[in-house]
Formats: sequence, C-alpha cells, structure tokens
Amino acid sequence: MWDGPCPSAADPQEPAVSTSSPPQAASAQTHLGHVVFISAAAAMGGFLFGYDSAVINGAVTGIQKHFGVGNSETAFVVAIALLGSAAGAVAAGRLADHLGRVRTMLLAAVLFAISGVGSMFPPSIGMLAFWRVLGGVAIGIASVIAPTYIAEVAPTAYRGRLASFQQLAIVLGITVSQLANYALNQAAGGTSTGHLGGIQAWQWMLGVETVPALVYGLMALAIPESPRFLIAVRREEEARKVLREVEGPGVDLDARITEIRAVLDTSHKPRAKDLLGGRFGLLPIVWVGIGASVFQQFVGINVIFYYSSFLWQSVGINEGNSLLISLSTSIVNVIGTVIAISLVDRIGRKPLALAGSAGMAVSLGLAAWAFSHRVGTGDTATLANSYATTALVAAHVFVLCFAFSWGVVVWVLLGEMFPNRIRALALSVAASAQWIANWAITVSFPDLADWNLSATYVIYTFFALLSIPFVAFFIKETNGRPLEEMG
Repeated sequence: MWDGPCPSAADPQEPAVSTSSPPQAASAQTHLGHVVFISAAAAMGGFLFGYDSAVINGAVTGIQKHFGVGNSETAFVVAIALLGSAAGAVAAGRLADHLGRVRTMLLAAVLFAISGVGSMFPPSIGMLAFWRVLGGVAIGIASVIAPTYIAEVAPTAYRGRLASFQQLAIVLGITVSQLANYALNQAAGGTSTGHLGGIQAWQWMLGVETVPALVYGLMALAIPESPRFLIAVRREEEARKVLREVEGPGVDLDARITEIRAVLDTSHKPRAKDLLGGRFGLLPIVWVGIGASVFQQFVGINVIFYYSSFLWQSVGINEGNSLLISLSTSIVNVIGTVIAISLVDRIGRKPLALAGSAGMAVSLGLAAWAFSHRVGTGDTATLANSYATTALVAAHVFVLCFAFSWGVVVWVLLGEMFPNRIRALALSVAASAQWIANWAITVSFPDLADWNLSATYVIYTFFALLSIPFVAFFIKETNGRPLEEMG
C-alpha cells in the first residue's frame, strides 16, 4: 500500500553518497550487506506500522461482543488510532532532530509495546481507545523515521530499492497480522471471543504486537546513528565511523563531511506561507498532492484491511472464513506491491496510476453489484454463492489493482513532485490529508454498510472513476526527471 502514510523527512538535495569515483562505487558494493541489514532494521518500524494498523480487523467482532457496543462505537475505536498517527507523524521530525534517528526508533518501539500490552487488557472500551491512540502515535513516528533514516545511510545506487523496504515491510506486517488473527481465531475454536490460556482470542490478537515491538527495539540498538544527524549535532568523529561503515574505507571522509555540513548549513526550512499562492489559497501543486492523497483513501482500500472480517460476516460468511479471506487479500497486496516496485521506474508513475484506477473502478463496481443482492440484515444477512464468488474475486482484484498502482505510486509522487524549497512541508501537508481521509473512510464505513452496503461501494467506485481524469489532467510524470525540475 500504503494504505496509510509514510513520508520521508530526508533532504532530497543531499546525496547519500558521492559517486564521483569508482572506488566509492566498489565500496558501496562491499558494504552493501551491512547497509541492507541497517535498512531492514529501520524498516521493522514499517512492519509494526502495517501490523498495528491491520490487526484490529480480526478483533472487531470480539470487541463488539465483549464490550456490548454497536458499530458506531466500534468504528470510533478503530479510527481513533489514525488521529494518533497524524499527531505522531507531525511530531516525528522534531523528535528525530532532537533525540536522533535511532532513539526515535526506540521510542516508537516502546510505544508499540506499551500499546500492545494495554490493548490486550483494556478494562473498558474507552481505555482500549486510549491504547489505540498511543499505538497510532507510534505508527505516525515509524511512518516518518524509517524512510528518513534509510535515505540518510543508503548508497545512492541502491537508495530506491532500499527505501522500498519500508513499503514492503508495511504490507508484510499487514499479512502477518492477518495470519496471526486467523491462527488465533482457529485455536480458540473459530471465534474471536473464544479463550486461549484464560484470555479471549481478540485480546491475544492485539497483544501479540509486543513481540515484534521488542524485536524492533533490539534491532534499533544494533544499528548506528545517522551520519547526517551526527554532523548536525557536531559529533563528527562518530559520523566518520558510521560513514566508513556504510560507504567503505575508500571514501574521502573529509570531503563527505564537508559536503553534508554544507547542505545542512544552507538548507531552507520552509514556513507555512511558502505553500500559499494561486486562486484557492495553496499553490496548485500542493492541491494536487492533497488530491492524490485523498483519492488514495476514498476508493475504500482500508475498509478491506480494517473491516474485511466485519464486511464478509455482514454477507453471511462465518468469522473463521472471513479471517481467511482477510489473509488471502493481504497476500495479494504483497504481490501487487512487488509488481509496483519492479515497474514504477520502468514504465512510469502515470501509466501505473491510470491502469490501477481503471482496474479499481471495474472491480469496485462489480463488488457493488454483487452486494446489491444481499438478502436479510444483521446476523441473518446472506449472499447467494454466485454473487458471493463475484464479490470475493472483485475484492481481490481491487486490492491487486490498488497495490500495483496507487499504493506505491502516490508515495513515490509525493516524494518527487514538489519543488525542493517546499518539499518537506508540502509532503507533510499531503500526508496529513491522507491520514484525515483515512480516518473519514474508517469511521464512516460501519454505519454506511448498515445503511446500504452496495451504495457504499458505489461511492468508492465513483472516486475510483474520478481518479482517472485527475491523473490524466493534473498529475505530471516525474519518472527520470531531476528533482530540481519539479513543481
């Protein structure tokens, strides 16, 4: 996906490594294994990002039954984490500059672990919402700090592929959460309120997150601080050591440190007024970034990852099978993401986005048609086999089309499309718009589904269709263009 935001605060004007001489390129090759480990450790935050975001899907039914709450209260608990994520994303940049990249990762790991334990034993629905907010803050921090760190340590020749670790980690986290949900549900007798070791299955689903959170913390302790941060705080001897580790003994350390310091000393910190201009307040390019973020969410992708068990149960599929479907769509999401990573630099951003929009519109339309044949309401709702099969196929095709296009392309575009002088701030605004749009879809789906499930999917289809002219007329191709030409 994502499905949810993961902006990078790294300065795009600062190269991670100079490639002016063959020894440096050879050094990057020699030390690639070390840099891969460092990048993978940082991307563990993305894994937790995906896990924490999607694990609630398996717990929704158990939460409703345990606390005796309806769809509105459940939607509030599911969606409230996204507001925490927005807050965490806003705070992450300053935390990273104040504490350092590694300490900020450790903070995120601690928040993930505390949220997991708290969510496992909530005394009330209100306290569960609190722990969800705390986990959301950790998600927001992880969404910023991992790509920032990777960009600052990765050799130029491999930066794109190493940066993709974050997105791949997110979709793997989603998949593992659905696998864990299904396994725990089956072990508890096929219901999320069944007991395992005296604790209900939905509690285990939320609490298991503590294990990867601890792994994330241990991996963060094993990686070096970003040389860019070390130079910013005048710890240049430590920066020399890290640069030697990631770039090799052949690098001219004095030249590299001078280069990084020059960029840090001359970098422009944009202010809000830098984004103003044009007829509608903000610069046109900023509106385009906001539009891309909103369209990414308004097609309803996170309904699949937050509510798919609820969705399929609402058309007569039992809880165990609904979680199995959630797992299969998560696997399709991984496949689509791998396809996107392999194609985004080959055929460009716009062709992928247009193809994905068309595929999403068709598949969402089919799902809306199939859901229109639902019979009954609530626990008695059913869908005839032929329509159920159509809905299942349409859902998987929708996820595939999203994953190979908008799930990856939007974040690539947001990292490239803005002028250098406003890139960091404009990306932050667009990312905030994405969190808010994600929250709006998440909090509204249960009540909309109760009102009319088919009509809800017609709304998502409308936004998928509308995204086609948006891409065609407002998105400019960024593939192969220098960042200095953007905007």
